Amino acid sequence: MSEIIVNRVTQSGIITLNLEDYFPAQPIVVFDIKDFLFRGLILREKDFRQALKEHNWDTYQDKNIAITCTADAIVPLWAYMLVAAYLQPLAAFYAFGNEETLQTLLFTKSLAQINPANFEHKRVVIKGCGEKSIPAAAYVEITRLLKPVVKSLMYGEPCSTVPIYKQKDPEPEA
Repeated sequence: MSEIIVNRVTQSGIITLNLEDYFPAQPIVVFDIKDFLFRGLILREKDFRQALKEHNWDTYQDKNIAITCTADAIVPLWAYMLVAAYLQPLAAFYAFGNEETLQTLLFTKSLAQINPANFEHKRVVIKGCGEKSIPAAAYVEITRLLKPVVKSLMYGEPCSTVPIYKQKDPEPEA
């Protein structure tokens, strides 16, 4: 007599949410103003404007761009604005900051597309391991979005989870 193997994970009704599915599709490129500074330290307006005008902006087409300056230099705010103006018609998305900052912004933007109501009163596992490196900010953001509506929120794999939140049963009325 053979025993039937029952998949209790499937029967549990747990929903697995993989944050890799929300990973930015377009590549991330860093635009470093340092490369446009005189001697790597000083922004000279006329030279800066001319260098930007002559720069090959087509390399940024449909990419996510982090605008930063890695040199220890004083960069006027208008310089970042000018770079953004050049990127506007080309880039998929751009923001001030380093690559990590941009990736966090892109995840926040992507996760905002989730309708939390689809997870109302559900048991949800946020997949923990994968092929891509997911920023910690994405895990914080998905917790912020789902905690108010889910029955329970867990981290890991359905067969081995770390509990994050469990909705308390309402107190019985007397």
